[in-house]
Amino acid sequence: MAIELNPTAAARRPATRLSAPRIFAFAATSLPLGGVGIGLTIFLQPYFASTLGVPLMVVASAWLTVRMLDFGIDVALGLLMDRFSTRWGRYRVWFIGGIPILMAAIYMLFMAPAGIDGRYVVMWLFVYYLGTSIVGLAHLAWRATLVTEYNDRSRVYGLMAPVSIIGALVALAIPTIAERMGQGAHAVQWIGWFAILALPITALIVATTPEPIAPEVAMKRSVPWADYWDLVRKPSFLRLLVGEAFLVMGPGWMSALYVFFFTHSRGFSVGESSALLGVYVVAGLIGAPAAAAVAMRFGKHRTLIATTTAYSLGLCTVLLLPQGNFLAAMPTMLWCGFMAAGFGLMTSAMTADFGDEIRLEQGKERITMIYSFTGLMAKLAAAMAGYFTYKVLDMVGFNPAHGVVNTPAAIHGLEMAFIIGPIVFVMLGGACFMGWNLSAARHADIRAQLDERDARHSEPVILESLIGDQT
Repeated sequence: MAIELNPTAAARRPATRLSAPRIFAFAATSLPLGGVGIGLTIFLQPYFASTLGVPLMVVASAWLTVRMLDFGIDVALGLLMDRFSTRWGRYRVWFIGGIPILMAAIYMLFMAPAGIDGRYVVMWLFVYYLGTSIVGLAHLAWRATLVTEYNDRSRVYGLMAPVSIIGALVALAIPTIAERMGQGAHAVQWIGWFAILALPITALIVATTPEPIAPEVAMKRSVPWADYWDLVRKPSFLRLLVGEAFLVMGPGWMSALYVFFFTHSRGFSVGESSALLGVYVVAGLIGAPAAAAVAMRFGKHRTLIATTTAYSLGLCTVLLLPQGNFLAAMPTMLWCGFMAAGFGLMTSAMTADFGDEIRLEQGKERITMIYSFTGLMAKLAAAMAGYFTYKVLDMVGFNPAHGVVNTPAAIHGLEMAFIIGPIVFVMLGGACFMGWNLSAARHADIRAQLDERDARHSEPVILESLIGDQT
Protein backbone atom coordinates (compact mmCIF):
# COMPACT_ATOMS: atom_id res chain seq x y z
CA MET A 1 0.00 0.00 0.00
CA ALA A 2 1.34 3.42 -0.98
CA ILE A 3 0.27 6.67 0.71
CA GLU A 4 0.24 9.98 -1.13
CA LEU A 5 0.32 12.87 1.34
CA ASN A 6 -1.61 16.06 0.71
CA PRO A 7 1.02 18.79 1.45
CA THR A 8 -1.60 21.33 2.55
CA ALA A 9 -3.62 19.02 4.77
CA ALA A 10 -1.80 19.90 7.96
CA ALA A 11 -2.17 23.61 7.32
CA ARG A 12 -5.89 23.19 6.82
CA ARG A 13 -6.75 21.29 9.97
CA PRO A 14 -8.31 23.25 12.85
CA ALA A 15 -5.73 24.95 15.04
CA THR A 16 -4.89 23.49 18.42
CA ARG A 17 -5.22 25.36 21.72
CA LEU A 18 -3.09 28.50 21.54
CA SER A 19 -0.50 29.24 24.19
CA ALA A 20 -0.51 32.60 25.97
CA PRO A 21 2.68 33.84 24.21
CA ARG A 22 1.17 33.00 20.82
CA ILE A 23 -2.07 34.78 21.75
CA PHE A 24 -0.23 37.94 22.78
CA ALA A 25 1.96 37.81 19.66
CA PHE A 26 -1.09 37.56 17.41
CA ALA A 27 -2.69 40.50 19.23
CA ALA A 28 0.43 42.71 18.87
CA THR A 29 -1.05 45.22 16.42
CA SER A 30 -3.88 45.86 18.87
CA LEU A 31 -1.36 47.92 20.85
CA PRO A 32 -0.96 50.77 18.32
CA LEU A 33 -4.50 50.35 16.98
CA GLY A 34 -5.94 50.69 20.48
CA GLY A 35 -3.91 53.84 20.97
CA VAL A 36 -4.83 55.49 17.69
CA GLY A 37 -8.46 54.49 18.15
CA ILE A 38 -8.62 56.37 21.46
CA GLY A 39 -6.78 59.27 19.87
CA LEU A 40 -9.27 59.45 17.02
CA THR A 41 -12.47 59.14 19.06
CA ILE A 42 -11.48 61.11 22.17
CA PHE A 43 -8.91 63.71 21.17
CA LEU A 44 -8.84 64.29 17.40
CA GLN A 45 -12.32 65.76 16.94
CA PRO A 46 -11.98 68.25 19.85
CA TYR A 47 -8.46 69.06 18.57
CA PHE A 48 -9.77 69.88 15.10
CA ALA A 49 -12.55 72.04 16.56
CA SER A 50 -10.67 73.78 19.38
CA THR A 51 -7.07 74.06 18.13
CA LEU A 52 -7.20 73.95 14.34
CA GLY A 53 -10.38 76.02 14.19
CA VAL A 54 -12.51 73.65 12.11
CA PRO A 55 -16.18 74.35 12.99
CA LEU A 56 -17.69 71.67 15.20
CA MET A 57 -20.49 70.78 12.79
CA VAL A 58 -18.01 70.60 9.90
CA VAL A 59 -16.03 68.02 11.89
CA ALA A 60 -19.16 66.03 12.74
CA SER A 61 -20.43 66.20 9.14
CA ALA A 62 -17.05 65.03 7.84
CA TRP A 63 -17.19 61.95 10.05
CA LEU A 64 -20.71 61.14 8.90
CA THR A 65 -19.87 61.78 5.23
CA VAL A 66 -16.96 59.36 5.37
CA ARG A 67 -19.18 56.67 6.84
CA MET A 68 -21.59 57.16 3.96
CA LEU A 69 -18.77 56.96 1.39
CA ASP A 70 -17.37 53.96 3.22
CA PHE A 71 -20.71 52.17 3.24
CA GLY A 72 -19.97 49.35 0.80
CA ILE A 73 -16.23 48.98 1.22
CA ASP A 74 -16.29 46.59 4.16
CA VAL A 75 -18.73 44.26 2.40
CA ALA A 76 -16.70 44.31 -0.82
CA LEU A 77 -13.54 43.51 1.14
CA GLY A 78 -15.35 40.70 2.94
CA LEU A 79 -16.40 39.13 -0.34
CA LEU A 80 -12.87 39.33 -1.74
CA MET A 81 -11.07 38.03 1.34
CA ASP A 82 -13.25 34.96 1.70
CA ARG A 83 -13.11 34.02 -1.99
CA PHE A 84 -9.37 34.08 -2.64
CA SER A 85 -6.36 32.51 -0.97
CA THR A 86 -2.64 32.58 -1.80
CA ARG A 87 0.40 30.53 -0.94
CA TRP A 88 0.97 32.95 1.97
CA GLY A 89 -2.55 32.50 3.32
CA ARG A 90 -6.00 33.96 2.82
CA TYR A 91 -5.93 36.82 5.34
CA ARG A 92 -2.23 37.43 6.04
CA VAL A 93 -1.59 39.18 2.70
CA TRP A 94 -4.50 41.57 3.22
CA PHE A 95 -3.39 42.27 6.76
CA ILE A 96 0.16 43.22 5.73
CA GLY A 97 -1.05 45.20 2.71
CA GLY A 98 -3.33 47.40 4.80
CA ILE A 99 -0.61 48.56 7.21
CA PRO A 100 1.05 51.19 4.90
CA ILE A 101 -2.36 52.64 3.99
CA LEU A 102 -3.22 53.01 7.64
CA MET A 103 0.12 54.60 8.51
CA ALA A 104 -0.22 57.23 5.77
CA ALA A 105 -3.70 58.21 6.94
CA ILE A 106 -2.63 58.47 10.59
CA TYR A 107 0.18 60.81 9.61
CA MET A 108 -2.07 63.10 7.57
CA LEU A 109 -4.77 63.26 10.27
CA PHE A 110 -2.70 63.54 13.43
CA MET A 111 -0.11 65.87 11.87
CA ALA A 112 -2.76 67.97 10.09
CA PRO A 113 -1.69 71.61 9.60
CA ALA A 114 -3.70 74.66 10.58
CA GLY A 115 -6.16 75.85 7.96
CA ILE A 116 -7.49 72.47 6.89
CA ASP A 117 -11.10 72.30 5.72
CA GLY A 118 -13.83 69.68 5.62
CA ARG A 119 -12.57 68.20 2.34
CA TYR A 120 -9.18 67.46 3.85
CA VAL A 121 -10.78 65.77 6.85
CA VAL A 122 -13.12 63.71 4.64
CA MET A 123 -10.34 62.52 2.31
CA TRP A 124 -7.92 61.33 4.99
CA LEU A 125 -10.62 59.92 7.23
CA PHE A 126 -11.72 57.84 4.24
CA VAL A 127 -8.17 56.53 3.76
CA TYR A 128 -7.91 55.84 7.50
CA TYR A 129 -11.10 53.81 7.60
CA LEU A 130 -10.11 51.95 4.44
CA GLY A 131 -6.86 50.93 6.14
CA THR A 132 -8.58 49.94 9.36
CA SER A 133 -11.14 47.93 7.38
CA ILE A 134 -8.46 45.94 5.57
CA VAL A 135 -6.31 45.34 8.64
CA GLY A 136 -9.20 44.81 11.05
CA LEU A 137 -11.26 42.44 8.88
CA ALA A 138 -8.25 40.33 7.99
CA HIS A 139 -7.22 40.07 11.64
CA LEU A 140 -10.72 39.20 12.86
CA ALA A 141 -11.23 36.49 10.25
CA TRP A 142 -7.74 35.10 10.82
CA ARG A 143 -8.45 34.93 14.58
CA ALA A 144 -11.73 33.09 14.01
CA THR A 145 -9.91 30.36 12.06
CA LEU A 146 -7.22 30.04 14.72
CA VAL A 147 -9.63 29.37 17.59
CA THR A 148 -12.64 27.15 16.93
CA GLU A 149 -13.92 25.83 20.29
CA TYR A 150 -16.75 27.76 22.05
CA ASN A 151 -15.16 28.28 25.47
CA ASP A 152 -11.64 28.56 24.10
CA ARG A 153 -12.79 31.50 22.00
CA SER A 154 -13.87 33.24 25.19
CA ARG A 155 -10.47 32.52 26.74
CA VAL A 156 -8.42 33.67 23.75
CA TYR A 157 -10.51 36.76 22.99
CA GLY A 158 -10.39 37.67 26.68
CA LEU A 159 -6.59 37.48 26.70
CA MET A 160 -6.26 39.46 23.47
CA ALA A 161 -8.44 42.35 24.63
CA PRO A 162 -5.96 43.74 27.23
CA VAL A 163 -3.36 44.35 24.50
CA SER A 164 -5.64 46.93 22.89
CA ILE A 165 -6.40 48.35 26.33
CA ILE A 166 -2.68 48.82 27.04
CA GLY A 167 -2.38 50.71 23.74
CA ALA A 168 -5.30 52.90 24.75
CA LEU A 169 -3.64 53.59 28.11
CA VAL A 170 -0.48 54.71 26.36
CA ALA A 171 -2.51 57.13 24.24
CA LEU A 172 -4.37 58.40 27.30
CA ALA A 173 -1.13 58.95 29.18
CA ILE A 174 0.37 61.06 26.39
CA PRO A 175 -1.72 64.24 26.99
CA THR A 176 -0.90 64.15 30.71
CA ILE A 177 2.81 63.71 30.00
CA ALA A 178 2.70 66.42 27.34
CA GLU A 179 0.99 68.84 29.74
CA ARG A 180 3.61 68.28 32.43
CA MET A 181 6.37 68.86 29.88
CA GLY A 182 4.74 72.07 28.70
CA GLN A 183 3.97 70.48 25.32
CA GLY A 184 0.22 69.99 25.69
CA ALA A 185 -0.43 71.47 22.25
CA HIS A 186 1.53 68.58 20.66
CA ALA A 187 -0.21 65.70 22.45
CA VAL A 188 -2.29 64.69 19.42
CA GLN A 189 0.80 64.54 17.22
CA TRP A 190 2.60 62.37 19.80
CA ILE A 191 -0.29 59.90 19.77
CA GLY A 192 -0.01 59.72 15.99
CA TRP A 193 3.74 59.07 16.09
CA PHE A 194 3.26 56.32 18.66
CA ALA A 195 0.94 54.48 16.25
CA ILE A 196 3.05 55.11 13.15
CA LEU A 197 6.25 53.79 14.76
CA ALA A 198 4.64 50.76 16.42
CA LEU A 199 2.46 49.51 13.54
CA PRO A 200 5.14 48.01 11.24
CA ILE A 201 6.96 46.31 14.13
CA THR A 202 3.85 44.72 15.58
CA ALA A 203 2.55 43.72 12.13
CA LEU A 204 5.69 41.67 11.54
CA ILE A 205 5.14 39.92 14.88
CA VAL A 206 1.55 39.06 13.93
CA ALA A 207 2.65 37.79 10.51
CA THR A 208 4.58 34.93 12.14
CA THR A 209 1.30 33.32 13.27
CA PRO A 210 0.16 30.24 11.30
CA GLU A 211 -3.01 30.62 9.24
CA PRO A 212 -5.24 27.55 8.88
CA ILE A 213 -7.36 27.54 5.70
CA ALA A 214 -10.59 25.56 5.91
CA PRO A 215 -11.36 23.38 2.88
CA GLU A 216 -14.40 24.36 0.81
CA VAL A 217 -17.19 21.95 0.05
CA ALA A 218 -19.27 22.34 -3.09
CA MET A 219 -22.98 22.84 -2.41
CA LYS A 220 -25.57 22.76 -5.20
CA ARG A 221 -27.41 26.08 -5.38
CA SER A 222 -30.12 26.77 -7.94
CA VAL A 223 -29.77 30.56 -7.77
CA PRO A 224 -26.50 32.52 -7.90
CA TRP A 225 -25.78 34.45 -4.70
CA ALA A 226 -28.44 32.41 -2.87
CA ASP A 227 -25.94 31.78 -0.07
CA TYR A 228 -25.70 35.49 0.64
CA TRP A 229 -29.45 35.92 0.65
CA ASP A 230 -29.78 32.99 3.06
CA LEU A 231 -27.25 34.69 5.32
CA VAL A 232 -28.71 38.19 5.44
CA ARG A 233 -32.25 36.99 6.16
CA LYS A 234 -31.24 34.91 9.18
CA PRO A 235 -32.69 36.31 12.43
CA SER A 236 -29.41 35.59 14.25
CA PHE A 237 -27.51 37.65 11.69
CA LEU A 238 -29.92 40.56 12.04
CA ARG A 239 -29.53 40.38 15.83
CA LEU A 240 -25.78 40.60 15.49
CA LEU A 241 -26.02 43.62 13.20
CA VAL A 242 -28.51 45.61 15.26
CA GLY A 243 -26.93 44.62 18.57
CA GLU A 244 -23.48 45.65 17.34
CA ALA A 245 -24.82 49.02 16.20
CA PHE A 246 -26.40 49.77 19.57
CA LEU A 247 -23.39 48.57 21.55
CA VAL A 248 -21.08 50.81 19.54
CA MET A 249 -23.50 53.73 19.55
CA GLY A 250 -23.63 53.87 23.36
CA PRO A 251 -19.89 54.12 24.15
CA GLY A 252 -19.36 56.12 20.94
CA TRP A 253 -21.88 58.68 22.15
CA MET A 254 -20.08 58.86 25.48
CA SER A 255 -16.66 59.15 23.81
CA ALA A 256 -17.75 62.04 21.62
CA LEU A 257 -18.87 64.02 24.70
CA TYR A 258 -16.29 62.75 27.19
CA VAL A 259 -13.78 65.61 27.14
CA PHE A 260 -16.50 68.26 27.10
CA PHE A 261 -18.41 66.62 29.98
CA PHE A 262 -15.47 66.12 32.33
CA THR A 263 -13.95 69.53 31.70
CA HIS A 264 -17.06 71.74 31.57
CA SER A 265 -19.41 69.82 33.88
CA ARG A 266 -17.11 68.03 36.35
CA GLY A 267 -14.33 70.64 36.50
CA PHE A 268 -11.34 68.53 35.42
CA SER A 269 -8.53 69.68 33.12
CA VAL A 270 -7.94 67.85 29.84
CA GLY A 271 -4.98 66.03 31.38
CA GLU A 272 -6.98 65.02 34.44
CA SER A 273 -9.84 63.88 32.21
CA SER A 274 -7.37 61.73 30.27
CA ALA A 275 -6.06 60.21 33.47
CA LEU A 276 -9.59 59.50 34.65
CA LEU A 277 -10.42 57.88 31.32
CA GLY A 278 -7.27 55.84 31.88
CA VAL A 279 -8.93 54.44 35.01
CA TYR A 280 -11.94 53.48 32.89
CA VAL A 281 -9.73 51.82 30.31
CA VAL A 282 -7.41 50.03 32.73
CA ALA A 283 -10.44 48.40 34.34
CA GLY A 284 -10.80 46.53 31.08
CA LEU A 285 -7.51 44.76 31.73
CA ILE A 286 -9.37 42.83 34.40
CA GLY A 287 -12.86 43.17 32.95
CA ALA A 288 -12.17 41.41 29.65
CA PRO A 289 -10.61 38.23 31.12
CA ALA A 290 -13.22 38.23 33.89
CA ALA A 291 -16.05 38.45 31.34
CA ALA A 292 -14.42 35.61 29.40
CA ALA A 293 -14.33 33.47 32.55
CA VAL A 294 -17.98 34.19 33.27
CA ALA A 295 -18.90 33.38 29.66
CA MET A 296 -17.17 30.01 29.90
CA ARG A 297 -19.49 29.17 32.78
CA PHE A 298 -22.78 30.85 31.85
CA GLY A 299 -22.57 31.47 28.09
CA LYS A 300 -21.61 34.47 25.97
CA HIS A 301 -25.05 35.99 25.46
CA ARG A 302 -25.94 35.87 29.17
CA THR A 303 -22.64 37.51 30.04
CA LEU A 304 -23.28 40.21 27.45
CA ILE A 305 -26.73 41.01 28.85
CA ALA A 306 -25.37 41.12 32.41
CA THR A 307 -22.51 43.48 31.53
CA THR A 308 -24.70 45.89 29.56
CA THR A 309 -27.12 46.14 32.48
CA ALA A 310 -24.37 46.64 35.04
CA TYR A 311 -22.66 49.26 32.83
CA SER A 312 -25.86 51.28 32.54
CA LEU A 313 -26.51 51.17 36.29
CA GLY A 314 -22.97 52.38 36.96
CA LEU A 315 -23.24 55.26 34.49
CA CYS A 316 -26.32 56.53 36.33
CA THR A 317 -24.03 57.60 39.21
CA VAL A 318 -21.69 59.83 37.20
CA LEU A 319 -23.67 63.02 37.91
CA LEU A 320 -23.27 62.37 41.63
CA LEU A 321 -19.51 62.83 41.36
CA PRO A 322 -18.17 65.93 43.14
CA GLN A 323 -16.47 68.41 40.84
CA GLY A 324 -12.74 68.02 40.39
CA ASN A 325 -12.44 65.13 42.87
CA PHE A 326 -10.37 62.48 41.12
CA LEU A 327 -10.52 59.87 43.90
CA ALA A 328 -14.30 60.14 44.20
CA ALA A 329 -14.68 59.59 40.45
CA MET A 330 -12.52 56.47 40.34
CA PRO A 331 -15.08 53.85 41.53
CA THR A 332 -17.64 54.84 38.89
CA MET A 333 -15.05 54.82 36.12
CA LEU A 334 -13.62 51.49 37.27
CA TRP A 335 -17.07 49.90 37.33
CA CYS A 336 -18.14 51.19 33.92
CA GLY A 337 -14.81 50.33 32.29
CA PHE A 338 -14.88 46.82 33.76
CA MET A 339 -18.35 46.16 32.31
CA ALA A 340 -17.76 47.83 28.93
CA ALA A 341 -14.83 45.50 28.25
CA GLY A 342 -17.20 42.55 28.64
CA PHE A 343 -19.88 43.35 26.09
CA GLY A 344 -17.40 44.44 23.42
CA LEU A 345 -15.60 41.12 23.77
CA MET A 346 -18.72 38.96 23.65
CA THR A 347 -20.09 40.25 20.34
CA SER A 348 -16.82 39.48 18.54
CA ALA A 349 -16.68 35.92 19.88
CA MET A 350 -20.39 35.32 19.18
CA THR A 351 -19.88 36.46 15.58
CA ALA A 352 -17.13 33.87 15.16
CA ASP A 353 -19.47 31.17 16.50
CA PHE A 354 -22.14 32.27 14.03
CA GLY A 355 -19.56 32.06 11.24
CA ASP A 356 -19.04 28.38 12.03
CA GLU A 357 -22.78 27.77 11.71
CA ILE A 358 -22.84 29.44 8.29
CA ARG A 359 -19.80 27.50 7.05
CA LEU A 360 -21.47 24.24 8.03
CA GLU A 361 -24.61 25.18 6.09
CA GLN A 362 -22.95 26.63 3.01
CA GLY A 363 -19.67 24.73 2.76
CA LYS A 364 -17.62 27.92 2.33
CA GLU A 365 -15.89 30.40 4.60
CA ARG A 366 -18.05 33.50 5.08
CA ILE A 367 -16.51 34.83 8.28
CA THR A 368 -14.86 37.90 6.73
CA MET A 369 -18.09 38.96 5.07
CA ILE A 370 -19.99 38.47 8.34
CA TYR A 371 -17.45 40.59 10.19
CA SER A 372 -17.60 43.14 7.38
CA PHE A 373 -21.32 43.62 7.96
CA THR A 374 -20.96 43.94 11.73
CA GLY A 375 -17.99 46.26 11.18
CA LEU A 376 -20.05 48.34 8.79
CA MET A 377 -22.79 48.68 11.39
CA ALA A 378 -20.17 49.66 13.97
CA LYS A 379 -18.77 52.35 11.69
CA LEU A 380 -22.18 53.78 10.91
CA ALA A 381 -23.11 53.77 14.58
CA ALA A 382 -19.88 55.52 15.57
CA ALA A 383 -20.37 58.20 12.92
CA MET A 384 -24.00 58.70 13.88
CA ALA A 385 -22.98 58.98 17.53
CA GLY A 386 -20.54 61.77 16.70
CA TYR A 387 -22.97 63.58 14.43
CA PHE A 388 -26.02 63.41 16.67
CA THR A 389 -24.16 64.20 19.89
CA TYR A 390 -22.73 67.36 18.34
CA LYS A 391 -26.15 68.16 16.94
CA VAL A 392 -27.58 67.87 20.45
CA LEU A 393 -24.83 70.13 21.82
CA ASP A 394 -25.65 72.67 19.15
CA MET A 395 -29.36 72.46 20.05
CA VAL A 396 -28.73 73.06 23.78
CA GLY A 397 -26.39 75.96 23.01
CA PHE A 398 -23.14 74.41 24.21
CA ASN A 399 -20.00 76.01 22.73
CA PRO A 400 -16.75 73.97 23.03
CA ALA A 401 -14.35 76.75 22.00
CA HIS A 402 -11.56 77.73 24.38
CA GLY A 403 -12.42 80.63 26.67
CA VAL A 404 -16.18 80.49 26.13
CA VAL A 405 -18.31 80.52 29.29
CA ASN A 406 -21.37 78.33 28.72
CA THR A 407 -24.71 79.00 30.43
CA PRO A 408 -26.01 76.65 33.17
CA ALA A 409 -28.73 75.51 30.76
CA ALA A 410 -26.11 74.55 28.16
CA ILE A 411 -24.09 72.64 30.78
CA HIS A 412 -27.23 70.83 31.93
CA GLY A 413 -27.99 69.88 28.32
CA LEU A 414 -24.46 68.50 27.99
CA GLU A 415 -24.93 66.43 31.16
CA MET A 416 -28.25 64.96 30.05
CA ALA A 417 -26.86 64.08 26.63
CA PHE A 418 -23.82 62.39 28.21
CA ILE A 419 -25.95 60.20 30.50
CA ILE A 420 -29.11 59.35 28.56
CA GLY A 421 -27.65 58.42 25.17
CA PRO A 422 -25.20 55.69 26.29
CA ILE A 423 -27.66 54.08 28.71
CA VAL A 424 -30.46 53.84 26.16
CA PHE A 425 -28.32 52.40 23.38
CA VAL A 426 -26.34 49.96 25.52
CA MET A 427 -29.50 48.54 27.08
CA LEU A 428 -31.07 48.13 23.63
CA GLY A 429 -27.91 46.34 22.50
CA GLY A 430 -28.12 43.87 25.35
CA ALA A 431 -31.81 43.27 24.69
CA CYS A 432 -31.01 42.19 21.12
CA PHE A 433 -29.43 38.98 22.46
CA MET A 434 -32.19 37.84 24.79
CA GLY A 435 -33.06 34.28 23.77
CA TRP A 436 -29.87 33.81 21.69
CA ASN A 437 -29.82 30.08 20.83
CA LEU A 438 -26.23 29.47 19.73
CA SER A 439 -25.20 27.93 23.05
CA ALA A 440 -22.03 26.02 23.94
CA ALA A 441 -23.79 22.68 23.36
CA ARG A 442 -25.17 23.67 19.98
CA HIS A 443 -21.84 25.13 18.88
CA ALA A 444 -20.04 21.96 19.97
CA ASP A 445 -22.32 19.95 17.68
CA ILE A 446 -21.63 22.36 14.80
CA ARG A 447 -17.88 22.09 15.34
CA ALA A 448 -18.01 18.30 15.50
CA GLN A 449 -19.74 18.19 12.13
CA LEU A 450 -17.33 20.76 10.65
CA ASP A 451 -14.24 18.94 11.93
CA GLU A 452 -15.52 15.63 10.56
CA ARG A 453 -16.23 17.14 7.16
CA ASP A 454 -12.92 19.04 7.08
CA ALA A 455 -11.08 15.81 7.87
CA ARG A 456 -12.74 14.06 4.94
CA HIS A 457 -11.67 16.79 2.53
CA SER A 458 -8.20 17.36 3.97
CA GLU A 459 -7.02 13.87 4.87
CA PRO A 460 -4.25 12.27 2.76
CA VAL A 461 -5.41 10.36 -0.25
CA ILE A 462 -4.76 6.65 0.24
CA LEU A 463 -4.05 4.64 -2.85
CA GLU A 464 -4.01 0.84 -2.67
CA SER A 465 -1.47 -0.93 -4.80
CA LEU A 466 -2.31 -4.58 -5.42
CA ILE A 467 0.58 -6.89 -6.14
CA GLY A 468 0.05 -10.14 -7.87
CA ASP A 469 -2.99 -11.78 -9.37
CA GLN A 470 -6.48 -10.99 -8.08
CA THR A 471 -9.35 -13.42 -7.98
